[in-house]
Amino acid sequence: MPSPATAQVDAPQPPPHPAPSAIDRFFKISERGSTVPREIRGGLATFFAMAYIVVLNPIILGSGTDKFGHQLDTAQLVTATALLAGLTTILMGLIGNVPIALAAGLGINAVVSLQLAPRMSWPDAMGMVVLAGLVLMILVASGLRQRVLDAIPPGLRRSIAIGIGMFITLIGLVDAGFVTRNPDSAHTTVPLGLGVAGRLEGWPVVVFVLGLALTFVLVIRKTKGAILISIVAMTVLAIIIHAIAAIPDQAWGLTVPSVPDRVVDTPDFGLIGEVSLFGGFHEVGLLTGCLFVFTVLLSGFFDAMGTIIGVGEEAGLTDEDGQLPRMGRVLMVDGAAVAAGGYGSASATTCFVESTAGVGEGARTGLANLVTGAVFLLALVFTPLATVVPSQAATPALVVVGYLIMAGNVREIDWSDPTIAAPAFLTMVSMPFTYSITNGIGLGVLSFILLRAATGRFRTVPWLLNAVGVCFLVYFLLSPIERALGVG
Repeated sequence: MPSPATAQVDAPQPPPHPAPSAIDRFFKISERGSTVPREIRGGLATFFAMAYIVVLNPIILGSGTDKFGHQLDTAQLVTATALLAGLTTILMGLIGNVPIALAAGLGINAVVSLQLAPRMSWPDAMGMVVLAGLVLMILVASGLRQRVLDAIPPGLRRSIAIGIGMFITLIGLVDAGFVTRNPDSAHTTVPLGLGVAGRLEGWPVVVFVLGLALTFVLVIRKTKGAILISIVAMTVLAIIIHAIAAIPDQAWGLTVPSVPDRVVDTPDFGLIGEVSLFGGFHEVGLLTGCLFVFTVLLSGFFDAMGTIIGVGEEAGLTDEDGQLPRMGRVLMVDGAAVAAGGYGSASATTCFVESTAGVGEGARTGLANLVTGAVFLLALVFTPLATVVPSQAATPALVVVGYLIMAGNVREIDWSDPTIAAPAFLTMVSMPFTYSITNGIGLGVLSFILLRAATGRFRTVPWLLNAVGVCFLVYFLLSPIERALGVG
């Protein structure tokens, strides 16, 4: 009879687990329960969900005219938008190791185009954006931005994530043409309606509805690559429908699903570096210039904060205190991206809520960002291909991800405490109804402070959150303040 020692030696040993690769160790892929294929699929899904910015940002910035009657060149804006999105997204992946992609921020670009540029030159306006980014980096380096995040109660953080889910759902419905704005000529108090005049019409909406159904079915069945499969399938269907049915280009919106005449185009880097840091102060004065920088700063600060919280919650990367790993690095990259966006004349580059599309596909690390960023850089020369995906094929992902975000967070809010529940409610509904993440956070913070004070619990509000509340008061009252000071 063999001794116990001999039996132990002769017993079959389980096969050793293969050592993780260098990429796995660097991005902590296995540690976060992900795989390389998931990260690749997630990175591609995020790109397709936000590829519209390559078309939309040039339209918004190109529609504006500066004080001297100059307009920005569309081809140069396309190059700047894709270049800055690619570089900053890759930077976030390498330094922050989170699946949060960046591109020119919607809302901020409208401020630059419609509020700053008409008062100064384009280089002056972009200089204001660079200054706002530099201030954000100083706030991160000082730890102040992180302390602001820490001061927000967990219930409000959850409501920010839910509000973002509702916001991107509305973005998806509107961009697809499923929901449209009722024209003023209709003489109705109802701002939005179903389709056109209350009816769904046209093949593009059919593509969206089919895509929405397909995406929900694939997600609920836990199909790998669900979102990406739906986007690609609906894009192919849209191309076929557009070719056979001879649908007018304008029916699809910004992106027409047709085989492009040429695949490769030459990028034009003419706008990169066309910046004047302090020229805007010479044009509008010190006080107005500071207010302009403050407006860009506040929008960038809280839009990014809300997106980071929402995407982090959806990815399951936050701890019990709602903190992301490497939060300081994530915030620093975001501040640098704002400055870089201004330097490249693409407006402020910031974290994109559409990153939730990649998270829904399984992305959990910065490797997904490398994929998203690389495709954006490819878009510099393959712009015709990058703009083939119509919004009707990509937006179902936003609606489904919005559902996933809400389902995962709404039960975590303490609805029994009115000082949390009411601000959470205002935060959630304000984001989609005002089409702004910043507005939702602002109303949530101000109502939280007010209700805590009204119930005798003002001392429980962190002093830093009170300071943020003052900033939001200035933000919401900026126009009357300018008029009172004679600078509006």
